[in-house]
Amino acid sequence: MKNVATFEIIGRVARIDAYEKVTRITTASNYNYKDGESGEWRQDTYWNQSVTFNQRPRDVAAELQKGDLVKLTGRLRQSSYEKDGQRIYATDLIASSVELVSRRREVEHEEAA
Repeated sequence: MKNVATFEIIGRVARIDAYEKVTRITTASNYNYKDGESGEWRQDTYWNQSVTFNQRPRDVAAELQKGDLVKLTGRLRQSSYEKDGQRIYATDLIASSVELVSRRREVEHEEAA
């Protein structure tokens, strides 16, 4: 088995930026937890930005709309660069699969019924 760092994100599409050879997808995912002090339920929103270079996921991304629920899977790529004398580290999410889970308008229609 080869060693690889992977990710899986299920979230709502916030933004899609398509360029010539890359598509950037920003998603929002929610995490519910119980506050230890007050005992109340809280919700955090995590914003993730992933990119895909492969043609099939880029075709799927072209069909997505803001608010659609998607599942992204892929690998992590770590990089670093120098800025103003400081070493900056970044972790990139490289999506190899983009899957539509449900359309936003389908969810809105089900809630209205």
